[in-house]
Amino acid sequence: MAMNVKGIAAAPGLAIGKVMWLRQQTVEVIEQFVEPNHIEQELQRFEVAITISSQEITELQAVTTKKLGEKEAEIFEAHREFLTDPSYVDEIRSRIHQKHESAAYACQQVTQEMAAMLRGLDNEYLQARATDIHDVGQRLLRHLTESDQEIKTISSDKRIVLAEDLTPSDTVSLPEGIVGIATMRGSVTGHAAILARTLGIPMIVALGEALNAVQENDLMILDGKEGTLCVTPDEAMLLKTRALMEGEKALAKEQKNRAADDAVTKDGQRIHVLANIGSLKDIERAIEFGAEGVGLFRTEFLYLENTDWPSEQQQYDVYRQVLSAFSNRPVVIRTLDIGGDKALPYAPFDHEENPFLGHRAIRFCLANPAIFKTQLRALLRASVHGQLWIMFPMIETLDEIAAAKELVATCRQELEQEGTAVSKDYRIGMMVEIPAAAVMADQFAKQVDFMSIGTNDLTQYTLAADRGNEKVAYLYDAFHPAVLRLIAMTGHAGQQQGIVVGMCGELAGDSLATELLIGMGLTELSMSAASIPAVKDKLRSLTTSEAKVKVPAILDLGTASAIRAQL
Repeated sequence: MAMNVKGIAAAPGLAIGKVMWLRQQTVEVIEQFVEPNHIEQELQRFEVAITISSQEITELQAVTTKKLGEKEAEIFEAHREFLTDPSYVDEIRSRIHQKHESAAYACQQVTQEMAAMLRGLDNEYLQARATDIHDVGQRLLRHLTESDQEIKTISSDKRIVLAEDLTPSDTVSLPEGIVGIATMRGSVTGHAAILARTLGIPMIVALGEALNAVQENDLMILDGKEGTLCVTPDEAMLLKTRALMEGEKALAKEQKNRAADDAVTKDGQRIHVLANIGSLKDIERAIEFGAEGVGLFRTEFLYLENTDWPSEQQQYDVYRQVLSAFSNRPVVIRTLDIGGDKALPYAPFDHEENPFLGHRAIRFCLANPAIFKTQLRALLRASVHGQLWIMFPMIETLDEIAAAKELVATCRQELEQEGTAVSKDYRIGMMVEIPAAAVMADQFAKQVDFMSIGTNDLTQYTLAADRGNEKVAYLYDAFHPAVLRLIAMTGHAGQQQGIVVGMCGELAGDSLATELLIGMGLTELSMSAASIPAVKDKLRSLTTSEAKVKVPAILDLGTASAIRAQL
């Protein structure tokens, strides 16, 4: 009898294959200390481990470059940077020198502490970096303890890999014949998921302990769009899935060929489809998949990849490049979304009992105007190179918008007095990711040029379900009627005031929701580049007036499953 397991969709696509369990042998060491006269020897052992690990990562990066390209291989550049990161390696050296811990034990403890800190942050991207630091730590420990691990080879049968979690190294090193990946833990923004999407391998994460019921060599169907596994399916299900796979393959090719064309509904409504990007390396891919601009440019990487607060010039150089790349198309740049829940080695934050609801994003920036002004000045200087839209995250009150706008005005005045050119056409907007902002959208719409709905946080705050916790993954659903009502409320407020309302959360890239979103008044959707062709294709098949008629009845449905069934 077939068994179904539900997780979180991480890489789209269908797959049929036999199970191959990848049981990672995590290297663990017991508490170990060394005599004072052996400390230098332990430090030397650690330096050798760093050197060998760096060489291995270089080789892995070269393999990834050949297999996937330079952009994807940059993941391993981040791994190499951990090996020179003072907050990581210097802390290990310090524990060896001051606490007389063995190199292996110090490495294990610091790695675990950093990984735990990252997993506890209220930012999915940073949470996913916990897997990266674990990957690097395990590599070091293998050399410090002289242990080894190899991924097993597979037969010619198509296989679906099951694991507790996968590191980027594991993902790139998977043998040929892997058609799907399913993990007990992990997130959609983890590097393993990013690599899976690049490789075109369907993937599901956060399946939890239920995955342990699946046995080696079980036949299964993996649906990377719905986030479901079907174990031991019957012949009818297999035939149906194979037919769907053939159809999806042909359709994806057609959609990609039309990706550069505008998305215009049957009744002539132009919907702008943009890309979410996290760094400059994502620009080329966004353009390749038909992005009409950038709906969310995350600036956190500028701060996370630095050893001190990035200067105005450093930031200007980055903003200029992304604005120039998209010329006269809109580029929405989100101001710094960091704070008490996202530690920076050069700027320690106070401990907070609940950082999910803490001193972060716009709250942190307004409390640190010098840091905020550096970013705003860089943005305004870069505004002459394209169509800049400045977006403030985690807005809750009208006072926050007023204070942020006042700082922008101050920075502009300073720059003009210095003789620096600033565009007159930049726009100021806000993210709607706190339920209070959606409820007050009619008031906010009078104060900004645009609003962009961040469904990832809006969903978890509305439903009180941590999106990174597999134990409550079944509760986290952006199709929940409460979430959709807040989206509709925001869309209506924007229409009434005549401003752009867009969406940059994961829901924007789900073609199942497309008709619903335009029916709610959204005119701009931003998503990962790979989702653009399918969403554009869906938009061209819709009629805006019909979509608007459907919305009230759908919002009256009581459950997410009932809503999905109507779409």
